[in-house]
Amino acid sequence: MSIVHTGEQQAIASESRRVLDARTDKVRLLGLLQGIGEYDRPFWDTAVGQGWTGLAVPEAHGGLGLGLIELGLVAQATGAVTAGAPFLTTNHGAACALLAGDDAALQARWLPGIAAGEAVGAVAFAEGAVLPAMPRTELVDGRLFGVKTGVTAGLRADFAVVWARRDGKPALALADIAGISRRPIDSFDNSRLFADLVFSDTPATLLAEGDAARIMALDILARMAVITAHEQVGGAEALLFVARDYANTRKAFGQPIGAFQSVKHRIAELYGLVEIARANCIHAAALADDPGGQPDFLKAAAAARLAATEAYDTAARDCVQIHGGIGVTWEAGLHLHMRRARSLAIEQGNMLFWEDLLAAELSGVSA
Repeated sequence: MSIVHTGEQQAIASESRRVLDARTDKVRLLGLLQGIGEYDRPFWDTAVGQGWTGLAVPEAHGGLGLGLIELGLVAQATGAVTAGAPFLTTNHGAACALLAGDDAALQARWLPGIAAGEAVGAVAFAEGAVLPAMPRTELVDGRLFGVKTGVTAGLRADFAVVWARRDGKPALALADIAGISRRPIDSFDNSRLFADLVFSDTPATLLAEGDAARIMALDILARMAVITAHEQVGGAEALLFVARDYANTRKAFGQPIGAFQSVKHRIAELYGLVEIARANCIHAAALADDPGGQPDFLKAAAAARLAATEAYDTAARDCVQIHGGIGVTWEAGLHLHMRRARSLAIEQGNMLFWEDLLAAELSGVSA
């Protein structure tokens, strides 16, 4: 297993960043903050046109058959520009659920659409806490009842993979969004399309139950977390460069503010946080794509998630502080990263969830 990107992977990283830098509009992203239910359609059109939607979908289902490493590199580029749609992450989680199951009809129905960017999936695992041992949402005779809160992409998804209970055991089910009522959530990062999903006698298909369902759900969550960690690294690195450039040009008392220890040391610390997070992301993605690394994947995913969350949160805060008063203005746009850092920090579970999971994996004691 290599944790060094190949030439082809480096080309994916540089080309995706080049394309997004050319096609991202800060004014358009700022406008998305003020409404509910809208996402950055030009970004999603770009993702579809570039083939990013099918990167990790098997070729048999219309995808490119690549892995989490390549998808993570694209996610890193999207994080740098605070891309205005969450579908690359949620679709990967939904695709993993479909592939882990054995329902060929469901795979044929949804996977080609995911690969083509025509279908959007959501992963609804939370009810106050992520993956509760016994969720309140219930699957009875192929029908779902209950509420899933704060579902990313819930306002746009065509179907949802749902953590539920069935006959007193945890279960994973897939529900067509046509039978689901959505309650929009007005958040500080509205392009994430957060919504509560309300199931009331909603038709659903069982994917797995019992211990198999929990193992599958944790793997899906971990894979989504690794993509999110890459996105966080992209955002943190972008802020690191913004802070560095500003510190080298903004002058106070006749010299660049970067000459002051309180600023230069902060930027140096950010560099360390970003590189630690990047290394953790590469390691986790490499384990995910290597069948031999699967036993250690959950630990690596948790470490990547924790390191990337710390890096992005710290970078967002420090970059604004280094800019001073201008850093908090609407026009500067640094709050796009501040908002995204906070929303990504709680998607797929907060720091406490991943700390507990990492401790459980390291100790061998079930969380």
